[in-house]
Amino acid sequence: MSQQHRNPERNISKEGRPKDRLARANLAALRPLLGYALRYKGRIAAAMGALVIASVATLAVPLAVRRVIDFGFGQDRAELVSAYFGMLILVVALLALGSALRYYFVITLGERVVADVRAAVFARLTSLDPAFFDAAKAGELTSRLTADTTQIKSAFGASISIALRNVVLLIGAVALMIWTSPTLSSLVVFALPFIVLPLVFSGRKVRRRSRIAQDRLADASAYASEAVGAVRTMQAFGMEGETARRFARAAEDAFDAARISTRARAFLTGTIIFLVSSSVVLILWYGAQGVMRGDLSAGELSQFVLYAVFAASAMGQLSEVYGELAQAAGSAERLGEILETLPNVAAPANPQPLPEPPVGSLALAGVHFTYPNRSDIPALDGIDFALKPGERVALVGPSGSGKSTVLQLLLRFYDPQQGRILIDGVPAQRADPAALRRRIALVPQEATIFGASVRDNIRYGQPDADETAVRNAAEQASAHGFIMEMPQGYDTLIGERGVTLSGGQRQRIAIARAILKDAPILLLDEATSALDAESEHAVQEALDHLMQGRTTLVIAHRLATVRSADRILVMDGGRIVESGDHDSLIKRGGLYARLARLQFADSDAARAEAAQ
Repeated sequence: MSQQHRNPERNISKEGRPKDRLARANLAALRPLLGYALRYKGRIAAAMGALVIASVATLAVPLAVRRVIDFGFGQDRAELVSAYFGMLILVVALLALGSALRYYFVITLGERVVADVRAAVFARLTSLDPAFFDAAKAGELTSRLTADTTQIKSAFGASISIALRNVVLLIGAVALMIWTSPTLSSLVVFALPFIVLPLVFSGRKVRRRSRIAQDRLADASAYASEAVGAVRTMQAFGMEGETARRFARAAEDAFDAARISTRARAFLTGTIIFLVSSSVVLILWYGAQGVMRGDLSAGELSQFVLYAVFAASAMGQLSEVYGELAQAAGSAERLGEILETLPNVAAPANPQPLPEPPVGSLALAGVHFTYPNRSDIPALDGIDFALKPGERVALVGPSGSGKSTVLQLLLRFYDPQQGRILIDGVPAQRADPAALRRRIALVPQEATIFGASVRDNIRYGQPDADETAVRNAAEQASAHGFIMEMPQGYDTLIGERGVTLSGGQRQRIAIARAILKDAPILLLDEATSALDAESEHAVQEALDHLMQGRTTLVIAHRLATVRSADRILVMDGGRIVESGDHDSLIKRGGLYARLARLQFADSDAARAEAAQ
């Protein structure tokens, strides 16, 4: 496994886009797609069978034309001419049937492959650790899932169908041209390098331009996604016009890149068509001289010309398809970068099982950690503490002291550079991350609410929970009352990110979700800091119920919310600088006491001073 794949942030450019492994797209980037296609060998066989039928029918037409011209126009050949044209009707019927079947099987195969690729890319994204998303842009990744897969679908469906048809026609037409007239065919072989070489050299430019066009489109998509996600902030600051202008500039950049790419493809297509058609004209002129000399019959020349036209048409269409495949190669490479990126945090080959039943203990021993994109600033510098089952411990300290980083490591979103993290006595790096996270419930400061029903939001993480369990969790979270006041109760759709709910309501749904998960370890990350006094009181009651019987680690800026904790750990500069209960820390007169004086009401501050 390469270091590049083990560290996804090293594949990210400063613009937030995974770095190119190659300077430009190469058609070899399409090769991994064959693995997805080979899952459907039956459909491939059916498509190839239909392709053979259509191609043979097409190549049979010039043979019939030659027979008609050479033998069918005598006075006594009327019946023979009718027979030939009757055979042509049969050939055309086979051609129509084969073409329809070829189109159906190839297009549906392309749709199936792209659906599998899209699912695989999304599945890989869901498995990557936060280090990848710290550097990548959400809009850029969404563009890869949508625009790039659509480009592949177009190429792998219609373009591959056209390419296969024309490759078979080209090979068959060239073979039959040689059989019809070796002399004329030698002229074709002589002209071939003048056709192929421009295709190769121009194709490189097309691939490069196509990749640039896809990147510019992704930039525009990323900006649009970011702007739509922050529409309230944008409007609050009166930035509608500027935002629209910035997106227009991004869209214009995408258009310019697409125009340049299309111009390169158009030049390539026009050049190939001119060279191929000119070659056909010259060969036809030379053949006409042969007919006048008696070296060829009129039927043989007609047959040869038709095969030459087939070959020329096939090469012309292949040049167009080549440009489309070059675009698809750029998209496939961009998707391949995601598929080949491996997470830093992954389950070991033989994960150590966590004890059953769960214990509910956790510990950090000598933990040192720096974020990948801030390697010069330590986030944690030698952290040591442990929580016994059922213990309630609070982490407090100024912003940037490392409190939230502790939670990130406990959930194994990152691994420390030094030290160990133990969950139920098992080193986190030896456990399966999924099994570890099932033992932990999280209530964050900003509750994540999805654009689904209330019920689906509560049972996120427990999708098979029944109605009774969902309702009980909501009641314990003090959420049942306001849910039943909604138009459809638990079936009410609450909008993307829960925009129709208040902050307190969102938090109580998040608490209900944590209750339903019923994990032995609970992490609370500033769960009430953004709420008003009334909402905070309701949410705090729900939290008190949630914490009963669970090992709880609480992060809080509001020190009033952690007075009842069994133990308070005070952090500063990535270290634990104080430890004790509320009263002992106040008496000590250190950092905690200074924070308390700043936050508590005058009466509380006076009592704190008296206690010292």
